[in-house]
Amino acid sequence: MHPFSSRFLLTLSALSAAVALHGWDAPGHRIVNQLALDSLPADFPAFVREPAAVGRIAFLAGEPDRWSHALDLPLKHDSWPEHYLDVEELADAGLDARAVSSLRYDFVAAFTAGRAAHPENFQHADALNVVYHTDKLPGLLPWVVTEYYGRLKAAFSSLQVYQELGTPEEIANAQADVIYTMGIMGHFVGDLFQPLHTSVHHDGWVGPNPHGYFTGKFFHSWIDSGLIAKARITVADLAPRVVPAEPLPTAAREDGRDPVFVTVMDSLLEQNKLVEPLYQLEKAGKLGRGEAPVAPEGRALIENQLHQGGELLGALWLTAWKSAPPEEFLRKQLLKRQAAAAAAK
Repeated sequence: MHPFSSRFLLTLSALSAAVALHGWDAPGHRIVNQLALDSLPADFPAFVREPAAVGRIAFLAGEPDRWSHALDLPLKHDSWPEHYLDVEELADAGLDARAVSSLRYDFVAAFTAGRAAHPENFQHADALNVVYHTDKLPGLLPWVVTEYYGRLKAAFSSLQVYQELGTPEEIANAQADVIYTMGIMGHFVGDLFQPLHTSVHHDGWVGPNPHGYFTGKFFHSWIDSGLIAKARITVADLAPRVVPAEPLPTAAREDGRDPVFVTVMDSLLEQNKLVEPLYQLEKAGKLGRGEAPVAPEGRALIENQLHQGGELLGALWLTAWKSAPPEEFLRKQLLKRQAAAAAAK
């Protein structure tokens, strides 16, 4: 086969697989964002509950996957690793998942060094990651969630100042920034609670398989959307289980790691424990693939994941709002503007 044809077929195959590797698909992600909105306390800023804002936050839940549908390689290269973390690869690189740095690039440097020190553990690369030039990374999901938390906190900080010293147009724009960040952030929190986004076994079991788990393709897409559609899981089914959001711990840690990152990473590691039970349910025919109905156990697992995603997302939104200080640089600039306007009168 001509080398160009070989590369083309590899790329086509990988792009086809990419359609099947998104967390929850749009309906599931919307459910997570909507459950999180339902969990917010009555004193949370009221503008996020306005119908247009609610619709926008739900719509934005799917935006990062729409970026993944784009054909631009630089965009895929940048965004693809943000949707997952293959936990097993951390140990392969000699890293402790519960001790890694909460700073993205410090982690990348440590992982790169560990990968170079243990090449025997990295003999096979996922074809999709090769096409996107992301095969040297295990994924960055918990870092991305933490970074979006920081962005949301910053958006609330700016909004405070604009509400004090800004124009109506500036306040509206600052509110739009909050809404946008909440919606996008929700996507990645949803990914966090799709167990297959935490494992090298993200679309069929790979490597030694003594229990005979499913090794074909499109298992991931079935969990993302097929099962939800077949079981007809809706936000109305889960709404009665919503509990009021509570702020997360934000006190400084002795190890210097960001406390929100630690919460997020701990949550991801808990989801990773569900990877094998998910494959066990598939093997037992309880996930509704093919002609089989979705068994109560299969439905319960997926509903629980969506519910937990909404719960953590609401807590992150609430914590960002409550812990956001006024943005002092912006405040100084607006005070200068105010003084200049007064002097010009």
